Amino acid sequence: MIADHIRAISFTIADGQLPSNTGAGYVIRRILRRAVRYYYSYLDYKQPLLTQLVPELAKQFETVFPELQQQLDFVSKVVMEEEEAFLRTLDKGLKKVDDLINKGEISGKDSFELYDTYGFPFDLTQLIAAENKLKVDEEGFKIEMQQQKDRSRAATTVDAGDWIELKGGTNRFVGYDSLEAKTEVLKYRKVKAKGKEAYQLVMETTPFYAESGGQVGDKGWLQVGNAEVEVVDTKKDNDLIIHFTESIPADLSGEVTAKVDINKRKNTALHHSATHLLHAALRKVLGTHVAQKGSLVNEEHLRFDFSHFAKVTEVEIAAIEALVNEKIRENIPVIIKSMPKEEAMKLGAMALFGEKYGDVVRVVVIDPNYSVELCGGTHVGATGELGLFKLTSESAVAAGVRRVEAVCGKQAEEYVNEQLNLINNLREILKNPKDIQKAIGNLQGENAGLKKHVEAMEARQLVGIRNELLQKDEIINGINFIGDIIEVSNADALKKLCFDLKNHLRDHVAVLCANIGGKPFVAVGISETVAGAKNMDAGKIIKEHIAPLIKGGGGGQKTLATAGGQEAGKLKEVIEAVKKLL
Repeated sequence: MIADHIRAISFTIADGQLPSNTGAGYVIRRILRRAVRYYYSYLDYKQPLLTQLVPELAKQFETVFPELQQQLDFVSKVVMEEEEAFLRTLDKGLKKVDDLINKGEISGKDSFELYDTYGFPFDLTQLIAAENKLKVDEEGFKIEMQQQKDRSRAATTVDAGDWIELKGGTNRFVGYDSLEAKTEVLKYRKVKAKGKEAYQLVMETTPFYAESGGQVGDKGWLQVGNAEVEVVDTKKDNDLIIHFTESIPADLSGEVTAKVDINKRKNTALHHSATHLLHAALRKVLGTHVAQKGSLVNEEHLRFDFSHFAKVTEVEIAAIEALVNEKIRENIPVIIKSMPKEEAMKLGAMALFGEKYGDVVRVVVIDPNYSVELCGGTHVGATGELGLFKLTSESAVAAGVRRVEAVCGKQAEEYVNEQLNLINNLREILKNPKDIQKAIGNLQGENAGLKKHVEAMEARQLVGIRNELLQKDEIINGINFIGDIIEVSNADALKKLCFDLKNHLRDHVAVLCANIGGKPFVAVGISETVAGAKNMDAGKIIKEHIAPLIKGGGGGQKTLATAGGQEAGKLKEVIEAVKKLL
């Protein structure tokens, strides 16, 4: 069973499909989680197992499926992260299933909780139920799932009115060649979303690029007679290019001049061409396993998600930047042409996994030996227009998926200047040292030394406070009681004192209070003997008796709990309230 599952998982990941919560990715996740549950329950193996089998699988199928051996590190990393993620919730989920089995039924609501909270695919819950001769309410699960989808959809619902047609015909995009066009409105309608009203317009001819392929939609203006209407976004609805405006003139008939915001379009095109250069650089520096998993391109920056098994190192980031900037300096012409899909594939054009393409595709070539991609976005004429490229961040977004953000052109210049200003400001603060890194290192060393010194002084201070508290010990019904308002610098000191008092008192209850910066803080410590004999619970005392007095909250364990609040003037009442419980 495990052998079948690891083959299916590994081959599919090597082929470019990563586990996810939707579509084909969820099929992989379901298969993997079923295998994890199998070895966890039946082999009593409580740590990642599948990832250990990937190297052996790659070796066995090296001649049949060499792609797995080529991407061994990547596939192993993805499988490992998936296993670890499910193992974190599996034990609690199985205990929940056991409780349900003891009840004798698994409702649709229960199975949805297992799915939503513990990551149990429905078919896994179904399998476990069948093993225990139970059935799961599948219809109930579907209802719960649909309700969740409805809730999500309701948050983004757009209430659209009927289209008002002014003219028949279809719309046509001319924005690759022109940023201004004489046109007419075909139809329009009013829409309402999140309490705001707006309008959607469809033009006969439009230079406005509709959001697609990660590139944001154009903004600009429509000149309708003497009125100018701002276009705040452009999107696609099936084959229609929809222009979004916040208002419309009374009369939309007649000729309309559509003008795209030139600066926004130009800067967006810069970042789109930079995305292609970046994608190719990632594959050259990190390896050919890198595949695009998502992107955002706008006038301010670009964001690019890609498959990779580890954090991109500083050395790799420097190499990627250097390669992209080298291609910018070469001022390579950006060639765009349409051709049959088969011909594009022969050129080595990269296509997104799972993306649908027509018979004729648009191909963007930046040096046939460097970057050839299928793309419908807008681009620069030559790479030199980008000026400068700079990566600004790198992070993880999912198992086996990394994200980088970058800027180019004017935005890159501004970013570099900001970083230089930051360094210059630091240099001034540090009194202009010759070596700023060494100066900061010295400061950190001094800070660490001072912290140790302060901690040592605080520890001596706490010993003194503890000895004073022991002198204030009073016996109430055979229990040593200490209650006092003390001066400490932080709330953690109250806990430390409660711990310390345990070593010097046997049957005791301690209530230590402090006013720190005008805020009340309380710690309650109870010896285990008193907690057991008197059935006292520090956590309950905090929640039921102390938190209401100081208008705050808190909690903890049976023998030690803490609270913080707003009413520092109530600390004497706190001590008396606990005292009365004895």
